[in-house]
Amino acid sequence: MNVLVVGGNRFVGLLATWRLLAGGHAVTLLNRGNLGDPFGDRVERLRGDRAVDLARLAAGRHFDAAIDLACYTGDHARGAVAALGGRVGRYVMVSTGQVYLVRRDAPHPAREADYEGPLLPRPAAPKDLREWEYGIGKRDAEDVLARAWAEARFPAVRVRIPMVNGELDYFRRLESYFWRLLDGGPLLLPDGELHPVRHVYGGEVARLLVELALEGEGTGQAYNVAQEEAPSLAGLLSELRSLLGSRSRFVPVRADALAEAELDPVAISPFSGRWMSFLDPSRARDELGFRHESLRGYLGKVVASFLAHPPASPPDGYRSRPAELRLAGRLGA
Repeated sequence: MNVLVVGGNRFVGLLATWRLLAGGHAVTLLNRGNLGDPFGDRVERLRGDRAVDLARLAAGRHFDAAIDLACYTGDHARGAVAALGGRVGRYVMVSTGQVYLVRRDAPHPAREADYEGPLLPRPAAPKDLREWEYGIGKRDAEDVLARAWAEARFPAVRVRIPMVNGELDYFRRLESYFWRLLDGGPLLLPDGELHPVRHVYGGEVARLLVELALEGEGTGQAYNVAQEEAPSLAGLLSELRSLLGSRSRFVPVRADALAEAELDPVAISPFSGRWMSFLDPSRARDELGFRHESLRGYLGKVVASFLAHPPASPPDGYRSRPAELRLAGRLGA
């Protein structure tokens, strides 16, 4: 099959492209080319900004399927429908669980049926505004695709994902915990260390994207994709501590104590932010037969990769580690 991958040179996109190539499929990557990729002459490359160049670059081409990892706005989705309508067998859009978080009274966990509802007003705080705009943009894109299916049978399927973990995560979120657990010092857990978390493994996202693109299931629908397990944050980090052989102790800390110490909760604990969705994956399981790898199984892979090939330097957030240790010492005392 001939598959177009929009984006495709980072994390899940790399994994999906590897899967396609391993299956003997022809792959065309469309992106700006600002980042390299490891595929050499095994892929065709179309260089340009999808927001303005997609129609030109796709002109006269037909694809059996497309996987779009860079559809962030309603305009992006409209451009995809205009450029690929009638010339693609299946279009798979990567969306996000934040389409639920920008809703008022977002359910926890969120199901696909919970998508409709009144939205939160535009926030004033810059960090919240950035996250809100991301969720609103993805909703706009999804709405365009849903209408295009209803009105013109544009063959889109939307995949909503929560926090993604994996060996290639360029945000280095799990890795932030690895460095802290391996230095042996206490690990600060901001307010809510007992809240449940349900993430997804990047390799499993790539697997499902490729299956949806090639097999044609779920057209016109949206699916949450996530692991089945929902440990508390402390439970998840206990699993990591065990896999790493760490003896670090956990120290719960209130938001006011972090603020007094001038520590950013998300910088010291990336899984402690309010903009982290919690999804119900049962529809993908029941309708698509999707079964996610076990939490311990995939965490073991990520830990093994880190230990075998440790980065030369820690993530930026680790620079606050001395202040964290001082605060943990005061709290312990």
